[in-house]
Amino acid sequence: MTTVRLTARHWRTGEPRELVGDAAELAAFTSAAPERLWLAPPLVDPQVNGFAGVDFQAEAPDGADLERAAAALARHGCAQFFLTLITDAWDRLLAKLARLRTLRAASPALRDALAGWHVEGPFLSAKPGFHGAHDPTLMLDPTPERLRELREAAGPDRLLITLAPERRGALAAITEAVRLGLTVSLGHTDAPAECLRDAVAAGATGFTHLGNACPQLLDRHDNILWRVLDTPGLTVSLIADGRHVSPPLFRLLHRALPPERILYTTDAMAAAGAPPGRYTLGRLALEVGPDRVVRLPGQTHFAGSALTPIEAVCTAAAMLGVSWRETWARMSVTPARWLGLSLPEPGATTPGCLVETDAAGRPVRWQLLRAGG
Repeated sequence: MTTVRLTARHWRTGEPRELVGDAAELAAFTSAAPERLWLAPPLVDPQVNGFAGVDFQAEAPDGADLERAAAALARHGCAQFFLTLITDAWDRLLAKLARLRTLRAASPALRDALAGWHVEGPFLSAKPGFHGAHDPTLMLDPTPERLRELREAAGPDRLLITLAPERRGALAAITEAVRLGLTVSLGHTDAPAECLRDAVAAGATGFTHLGNACPQLLDRHDNILWRVLDTPGLTVSLIADGRHVSPPLFRLLHRALPPERILYTTDAMAAAGAPPGRYTLGRLALEVGPDRVVRLPGQTHFAGSALTPIEAVCTAAAMLGVSWRETWARMSVTPARWLGLSLPEPGATTPGCLVETDAAGRPVRWQLLRAGG
């Protein structure tokens, strides 16, 4: 292997760091000025429903397709992600998880990239607006027994669940989930403020894609947005595409919440990293137009996103009027910390993402360096 030496700056401090790597891998960066090269941590996405034309909800997933999706995510700076399964009949959902675990176990590439599982449903609100694109007829109440079944299906893997805490038995289920080592996020919910606080006391630590999975018309005095903002102890995820959360609301949420309580996710489905067209999300047929918005055919509301991880970082920075270096942590360090992943600072012996910027300081090229700089 022919090696090449580059100098890049640390994403937080700006201090120079020397990189030694494969000349072929770094060829695109060799002519870049050192002041335009940055070394940042890999990106981490806690909610990916599909990517690069691959639908993770498929009844018979293919290992090669999953590897292709993981490789595409890596090309967008994302080294680790939680494969997300959405609401389905309970037995089918458990069977899907078991099949996916088998595929992951057989693939070193998937074991590296697929850091865990995110089960979003069926323990969600069935109320119009709050269930989003999930099938309300398949919703179930969470029970300790179902949480134990889920843990058995996932084995020792990291496991994140999203549930609505107002469902019957949810608080006991949250307590059991935490005992079993699950990370619990609230979402697709119209829970009262007291219920949210009780869920946090029981062990819930997150809120899934705030600003989505709720009706367009909300009570201006009391709604799920205000309740979440008024509930300490929740790390809130936002879909940073400028559509699911409008730029003004996005900015207001950043003013209202402490920086360490915000993380970004793509909530990507198969259309992410792929051209416009028709795609599936489980049994749903979806269409993505030139605007790259994912919709149910003939309807206006969204059903997942076509956002890529690096786009999330850059779009968030544009909405906030700050550098990508400020928003990067919310799609790397913050989700990793919340999910219990190890994500050491990038350097001479640890992996990182090499980022080249233009004269205006905007990322124009990036490369995930799995073997370190």
